[in-house]
Amino acid sequence: MSTDPRRAGRLELLGWLLPLIGTSAAAAVLLSTTLASLALVSVWLGIPLFIGSVWLTRQAANPFRWICTRVLGVVIRRPYRPWAPGHLGRKWLGLVRDPATWRDLCWTAVHCTLGLTLATVLLVVALAGLGCVLLPVAWRVLEEISGPGFAAEIVGFEVIGSQAAVFLGVPAGLAILLLWWWLAPALLRGYAVLSRALLDPTSRAALSARVRELTESRAETVDAAAAELRRIERDLHDGTQARLVALGMSLGMADELLRSDPDAAAGLLAEARRDSGLALSELRNLVRGIHPPVLADRGLPGGVQALALAHPLPVEVTVDLPGRPPVPVESALYFAVAETLTNVAKHARAGSVQVRLSHADGLVRVTVADDGRGGANATSGGGLDGTRRRLAAFDGTLTVSSPPGGPTVITMEVPCVLSSPKITPYSGTG
Repeated sequence: MSTDPRRAGRLELLGWLLPLIGTSAAAAVLLSTTLASLALVSVWLGIPLFIGSVWLTRQAANPFRWICTRVLGVVIRRPYRPWAPGHLGRKWLGLVRDPATWRDLCWTAVHCTLGLTLATVLLVVALAGLGCVLLPVAWRVLEEISGPGFAAEIVGFEVIGSQAAVFLGVPAGLAILLLWWWLAPALLRGYAVLSRALLDPTSRAALSARVRELTESRAETVDAAAAELRRIERDLHDGTQARLVALGMSLGMADELLRSDPDAAAGLLAEARRDSGLALSELRNLVRGIHPPVLADRGLPGGVQALALAHPLPVEVTVDLPGRPPVPVESALYFAVAETLTNVAKHARAGSVQVRLSHADGLVRVTVADDGRGGANATSGGGLDGTRRRLAAFDGTLTVSSPPGGPTVITMEVPCVLSSPKITPYSGTG
């Protein structure tokens, strides 16, 4: 599922300062460990230590990427290459040759110094301003603890007594909080932009990753097409072809018996008529499995509504498409929804299903949600994995949110441009 980056509110930013301080402290430890592992490579102890420290660094960097993307509105992608297969030496060489490893190392040096300083200063300033504003309220308690001669220094002025605290503490605190309110988002966002220069993939790395994705997608598409051809061949051989052979035999026998035994010939002709009807029905089902006629007649919304009407559970379909996707995309999404609804009926133990079709930011988005038991995942070789591979042929994605106990939300997105608006928004229940 694609989540639009957003800028958090000031109070939310204040709450995220502690996690930033935590990741900064972790970065300091990981930087020391990584440098120590490089120094110990000559005695072989450094190889597993380096691999472990790099892995932990990536685990620390990914939450920081999430904070920058979701909280600060600065999208930082993951630039890592797949782990090299084989023994520890190969993995070590793969990590050493990965530019992201050294960029992460530079980020830990920056984050444990500049990042820690920035987050700590912003937190202390916010707490100081809040303390000044609340000082008149807390003054009586402080006097009881420290005695009537309690004094404090606020912005260079010595304050004695609650009236002076009200006079100087509240305006000073409000000024500090106002300054924090104005500067904190800009400073944190600026630091996120600086971190993106280190943590985001370079243009070369992004291009390599894109080429790798397209290569894998192409291979999966070729395999899927070959599997589909084998399925069609098998269905024709085992079903339609066998019935046509039986039809030919029945007609041949009827021709031989036509003069000697007209009644038997009539029975064979009736049997041939039934076989021809069954063969025609199987051919229609086969064609429907390749490209359902309902898509040509009513488009993707009509196809999904037909699936909803045939589903054993109540399915609510909501459509907001200002036009029609390309025919191949319609077909891929139709079969993806069909596979998902089949999985819901078989495994989810749900009471109802909601399907929503929409288009935004150049993406057709289909969301299938159910109130079942949850626990769904796109494991290799499963139905959802097949759906993911089907969508990958169109540069599409499939994401699954299915915590134990539910609900399950499966989101499919395919980039495409819609044709002229021929489909009006629709909402209904199947």
